[in-house]
Amino acid sequence: MSEQLKEEIAREIEANTILVYGKGTKTMPRCGFTLETIEFFNGFGYPFEVVDVLENMPKREALSEMTDWPTLPKVFINGKFYGDTDILGPMAQSGELAGVLKDAFGGQEPAPKQTINLR
Repeated sequence: MSEQLKEEIAREIEANTILVYGKGTKTMPRCGFTLETIEFFNGFGYPFEVVDVLENMPKREALSEMTDWPTLPKVFINGKFYGDTDILGPMAQSGELAGVLKDAFGGQEPAPKQTINLR
């Protein structure tokens, strides 16, 4: 893995409290697992970003090497790698993830969920 690629990934992780490396973007996911992860984090109300690595094999390989995790998506929270929703789902159910996210955002509560009343 090139030093330049390693630095690029480090900058992306540092710039985003929650970062998902996946297939597609937040508005145009290109795989069901990436969509599932986007919907998962939408449910928490904290800001997050998605980096599309579908067509970027060198970055995908570098991320797999760095994390020892072969599949996408790959989720980083506050600079720490957590895996994907297979790991994060049980953490959410136990309440552990809510604490991790609150700590990652400096104790800040998530934005209230907006509802649309059609009547």
